[in-house]
Amino acid sequence: MAAVTRGSFTVFRQLLTHHYRRRCFRPLSFRPDRTLQPPSFRYETDLKIFSARTLHSSAVSRRPIVSFKLSDIGEGIMEVTVKEWYVKEGDKVSQFDSICEVQSDKASVTITSRYDGVIKKLHYEVDGTALVGKPLVDIETESSSEVIQEEDVVETPAMAREEHTHQEIKGLKTQATPAVRRLAIENNIKLSEVVGTGRDGRILKEDILSFLAKQTGAIIPPTLFQEIQPPAPPADARPVSTPAAIKAPPITTKPAFTGKDVTEPLKGFHRAMVKTMTAALKIPHFGYCDELDLSRLVSLRAELRPIAEGRGVKLSYMPFFIKAASLGLLHFPILNSSLDEGCQNITYKASHNIGLAMDTANGLLVPNVKNVQLLSVFDIAQELNRLQALGTAGQLGTNELSGGTFTLSNIGSIGGTYAKAVILPPEVAIGALGKVQVLPRFDAGGKVVRAHIMNVSWSADHRVIDGATMCRFSNLWKEYLENPASMVLDLK
Repeated sequence: MAAVTRGSFTVFRQLLTHHYRRRCFRPLSFRPDRTLQPPSFRYETDLKIFSARTLHSSAVSRRPIVSFKLSDIGEGIMEVTVKEWYVKEGDKVSQFDSICEVQSDKASVTITSRYDGVIKKLHYEVDGTALVGKPLVDIETESSSEVIQEEDVVETPAMAREEHTHQEIKGLKTQATPAVRRLAIENNIKLSEVVGTGRDGRILKEDILSFLAKQTGAIIPPTLFQEIQPPAPPADARPVSTPAAIKAPPITTKPAFTGKDVTEPLKGFHRAMVKTMTAALKIPHFGYCDELDLSRLVSLRAELRPIAEGRGVKLSYMPFFIKAASLGLLHFPILNSSLDEGCQNITYKASHNIGLAMDTANGLLVPNVKNVQLLSVFDIAQELNRLQALGTAGQLGTNELSGGTFTLSNIGSIGGTYAKAVILPPEVAIGALGKVQVLPRFDAGGKVVRAHIMNVSWSADHRVIDGATMCRFSNLWKEYLENPASMVLDLK
C-alpha cells in the first residue's frame, strides 16, 4: 500500500463506505483508469482482508468482558485464599457453575458463576490471596445486552439449602439466594408466589424451575432437581469388619525429612485459631472433672443402633451427650450465654446451638447443631452425620461454623481421658469428653462388675459462672446419661 496516492486512497475510502451500505462487494462496478489498475487489484485484496477483520472485531465488540469481583462473604472477612480452580482460561461456563473454592479464616466457600460465557482471565493462582471487592476472574459474556452489575454469588456447600440472603416482598421476608432471585427475574416470576421447599421455607432453584414448569407446561429434566450432596468417602476408606482377634494396625504416615527450615504464613483456619485462642487467653478459666458410668447408655445404644441404621443414620454416643446437655441448659441458662467485650452485659441465648469440635484435614473446626432444644436424638444424629460428611470433604460452610452457644469436644475419639478444654469466645463453657473404658467398679451390692466409664472435663468462664453452678449442671447431665430413660420425661 506504499504506492497508494492520496487520490487513490479517497477511492479506497469510498469503496469501503459503499461496501458497508450494500453489504457486498462487486469489483465489476468499479472501473478506474488503466494507470490505477494494478493498485486497484491490491485495493481489492486488502479491502477483503480489512473488511473481514472489521466485521470480526465488530462481532467481538458485542460480547463484553465482565470482571467477576469477589463479593463480601460476611463476618468481616476482607481476604480469602484460593484453594482450587474448577475452570481454566478458555473454558465455557454457565450460570450456577462452580468457578473456584476459596477459604477464609472461618470457612470454605464455593464461588459460582452468574453469567454465561467464556473464562478469559484468572486473577489469582492457587494458594493466592484474593481481596474482597477485587476482580476474581474475567468472563466474556455471551449476551449482547447490557450486563447488569450485581454482587457476585457466593455459595457454601449445599448452599441451596443453607446459605441465603433475604429480600422483602410485600411485607413478607422471602429467603432466596441471589442466583435464585436472578433466575426468577429473568423468567418474570414473583418470589412471593413461589412456595419454598428449603429449610424454613427458603426458595430453592428447583422451586423456581418447578413453578416455571407448571406455568408453561414444560418438562424439566430430573437432573436439575438433584440437590448438592457431599461426596461420599471412597469405598476403600470404609471400615471393613475383621475378627475380634485380629486388629488392623493403625495407619501412619511417614514423616518427610527435608533437612531445611521452612517458613510459611498462617492462612485460613490456622490464622483463625490464632485469633480465637488469643481472645480465649483473656478469659479466666476454671475446671471441673467427673466420671460417668455409661453402662445403661451402652445397652440402649446397642438396641437403637440397628433401627437408626435401617433409616440410613449412624448412631453414636454424641447425640445422647448433646441432647442431655441441651436439657441441662434449660435448667442452667447462664451456661448458654455470652458476655460482651466490655463485660457490662450478659446475653442469654434462646437457641441451643451446640458445637462439636471436629478434627479435619483443614485443622480443628467446630461446627454446631442448631436448635438442639427442638430436636430429637435421631434428628441430632442425622445432622451430625451431615456435618461429619462435610467436614471429611472439607466443605463446612459459614452457616455450620457460626452461631455456636455451647461446645462439646470429643477428645476421647482419638484417645485420652482428661483434657483442659479452652473456651471458644463468646461462649462461656465447654466440655471435653474422654474415651469410654471398661473398668471394674462396685455395684449396689458391693460386687465388682464391668462398667463403661467415661471422664468429662468442664471449663467455664469464672467471670459469670461459679463452681457450684458448673457442678450442678454436670450432675444433671450425668444423671441423664447414666439413666437415659429419665431423659424421656423431659423430652419435648
